[in-house]
Amino acid sequence: MNGPLSPNSWQYRGLNAVNPGLDHLSNGLIDLVKAGHNVMAGSADLQYSNGLNRFAAAYPDRYISFGISEQNMVSTAAGIATCGVTPFVATFASFLALLVCEQIRMDVAYSAQPVRLVGHHTGISLGFYGTSHHATEDIAIMRSIADLAVISPADGPQLEAAIRASADYDKPIYFRIGRGRDPVVYKETPTFTFGKAHEHLKGEELTIIACGMAVHGALEAASAMNADGRSVGVIDMACIKPLDRDAILEAASRSKKIMTVEEHNVLGGLGGAVAEVLADEGIGVKLKRHGIYDEYSLIAPPTHLYAHYKLDAAGIRSVAEAFIA
Repeated sequence: MNGPLSPNSWQYRGLNAVNPGLDHLSNGLIDLVKAGHNVMAGSADLQYSNGLNRFAAAYPDRYISFGISEQNMVSTAAGIATCGVTPFVATFASFLALLVCEQIRMDVAYSAQPVRLVGHHTGISLGFYGTSHHATEDIAIMRSIADLAVISPADGPQLEAAIRASADYDKPIYFRIGRGRDPVVYKETPTFTFGKAHEHLKGEELTIIACGMAVHGALEAASAMNADGRSVGVIDMACIKPLDRDAILEAASRSKKIMTVEEHNVLGGLGGAVAEVLADEGIGVKLKRHGIYDEYSLIAPPTHLYAHYKLDAAGIRSVAEAFIA
């Protein structure tokens, strides 16, 4: 399973050239190895889709190709973790959150094993692969599992920062990442702290709280609105669990309205998490949850889907302007 593949293998060998963001997963893991951390990686026959082929080439003795056996991969990773090794295992987010939910709950989280679960091609980023491959329920599922952290980086540099920070985190983690073509939000690797949000802009009329690919669009939308005389803030809530409650409460004390944006069902995701904080604290600020409105996503190129669901900059701006009108 770990031997060299044929140089004639379809077009997968060229995927990293057009998806530069895929490098960041391997970069973060390579940094951990160089720093002396005992980590390994594995994938369910998708090393060219998630970029782990670079890690496998650098450290072949630290990589396992599990084939198309996602449940076995996660259970095996839990077993490996009991031996003092920190495993990072990756597959499509739709498979990881749904197909492997029982193994994540029982073998990883309930057993308190520091497995790092990497769900890639989140949301609707798999486009033409269809609803079976779209992951619009994974935040809701993963954040409801006790003692499992949920991280949704805005881009590759933030993913690298989160991977480095995970070296000192003793609980299991679910990383929710894109398809490697996400626009860059952080030109330099940012700092990352579990349980802390990153505030980009402050706003009095509206604060947009976003995660994942929606952060870039939220920043563009807010910047355009502010240029037109509005006052719109943006918070990158990459760490959905543990959640930065203080950042939400501070935004609610300053802004008249709050809007969440996520490439996910509006039920149970980031918007639900923010709503829970506001309800728990009895804060009556108006909240708008923007994302996929509890429906099965359509089949089309990702860019077309982002425009259709108003998850690109223009769409986020139109929703935000209607909300504060």
